[in-house]
Amino acid sequence: MEVKPTYLGTMIALATAAFGLIAALAWNKFITDLIALFLKPGSGVWAELVYAVIVTILALVVIQNLAKFAENQAGPRT
Repeated sequence: MEVKPTYLGTMIALATAAFGLIAALAWNKFITDLIALFLKPGSGVWAELVYAVIVTILALVVIQNLAKFAENQAGPRT
């Protein structure tokens, strides 16, 4: 049975996205628990704010690094 490259590429992309979601959920739980260690119970809004700031900063750093990596892989512009 022959598997078309488009089908294979789609399946790889879906599997990658699924594992990425699982990893993101694991990090979500870890960061939430870590913040709970430092903030007293009942500080729900503040804990959510701290969490949102941490995740936003982390996302910006990752996106910037991925953009630089992609730019380096593309080679010099002519």
